[in-house]
Amino acid sequence: MRALVAAVRTHIEREYSDCWVEGEISNFRAPDSGHFYLTLKEESAQVRVVMFRSSARLLRFRPENGMHVTVRGRMTVYEERGELQISAEFMEPQGAGALQLAFEQLKARLQAEGLFDRAKKVIPPLPRRIGIVTSPQGAAVRDILNILMRRHHSANVLIYPAQVQGEAAALEVTAGIRHFNRTRSVDVIIVTRGGGSVEDLAAFNHEGLARAAASSEIPVISAIGHETDFTIVDFVADLRAPTPSAAAELVIRSRQEIESQAEEMLRRLERAVRYRLLMARQELTARAQHGAFARMMDGINRRQQRLDDLGFRLEKSERLSIERQRRRWEVASAAVRHYDARQRLSGLRHQLDAYTDALASVARTHLLERRALLERRIASLDALSPVAILNRGYALVFDASGALLKDAGNVQAGNLISARLAKGRVEARVTATQDANPESKKPALE
Repeated sequence: MRALVAAVRTHIEREYSDCWVEGEISNFRAPDSGHFYLTLKEESAQVRVVMFRSSARLLRFRPENGMHVTVRGRMTVYEERGELQISAEFMEPQGAGALQLAFEQLKARLQAEGLFDRAKKVIPPLPRRIGIVTSPQGAAVRDILNILMRRHHSANVLIYPAQVQGEAAALEVTAGIRHFNRTRSVDVIIVTRGGGSVEDLAAFNHEGLARAAASSEIPVISAIGHETDFTIVDFVADLRAPTPSAAAELVIRSRQEIESQAEEMLRRLERAVRYRLLMARQELTARAQHGAFARMMDGINRRQQRLDDLGFRLEKSERLSIERQRRRWEVASAAVRHYDARQRLSGLRHQLDAYTDALASVARTHLLERRALLERRIASLDALSPVAILNRGYALVFDASGALLKDAGNVQAGNLISARLAKGRVEARVTATQDANPESKKPALE
């Protein structure tokens, strides 16, 4: 049976490798594996469909029961149950396009969460730093920069480069919003791009981007496409600008407008001050006409005089106190100078120098005495030294064993002897010996 089912599967996959099927979705299931399982049905027929995760994750909308769709794929047989099914690679809703359907689904879900109804953050009237998330090569950023420079020359603009079209656009724009929130380097964020088709603006209908804009702690202004273009980011942003140029006009007020408002506030303040002074003067004049006011002024003057008198007394007391402190300081300073440590140290230094000189003198005398004694002893040693005797022409004679010869009778003819001279040493052989008798023969040396 398995071989038969496998043969049928091979035949069907060969004959129907690319087919389009239209029908209504029923029995839709989306398990954790990421695959989609559903049934396409019409009045008189139905077929099972499986879309594996690799294809399902590319859909821009989420299939739902009752939705009428067109599916493209290949026919196959699920051998475990012997059922005919379509392995789908593409799915498109009928009627509204996939992008529009995905837009409506995401909009409804976020609106049900209350993300669109949250309290919007206030856009600062004159931000010092403006962050722009867009493509640096696009026309939108050039329009914004031109208007910002024209309306206010001191505007500081930081641009986060991001793709604004394609699969990676939503992630890069999201990264830009999070970067400015993490670094706190700007006061307001503008998310912008120029106009385009629904497909071109699809990146701004991304759920992750919408949640990043909604959770931003820095106010976000959306300026995407033209005035008639709406994206999900427009609904969650704190302010929607119909065009990129309008975003630049909304984010910063012109210098002329600020100066005009400042002048108007100055005029209003001057009028208010003049009015308050006039009213105070009138009230003062009215009170001056009554005795109570005169008595009050007299009491104030007396208290002022009393205050001045106390001030004079306090000043005099302070001067006396300062003078007493100065005298005490002078007495203490004189006492300190009397017991000046520097003078004591100077005396001790002189005394130490005197002791050092005396010690050095005693040491030199002692060394001279010791040197003289040493020289005398050296002279005595030199006088008694055999070497000194040798210098006068004498020699020391030793036998073959190295013993000093004092008697000619201790050697015989033919014995080896050695002689130590003042300079050097010689060796000789005895040819004859002679005792102490003068008539004996003198020894001859070879």
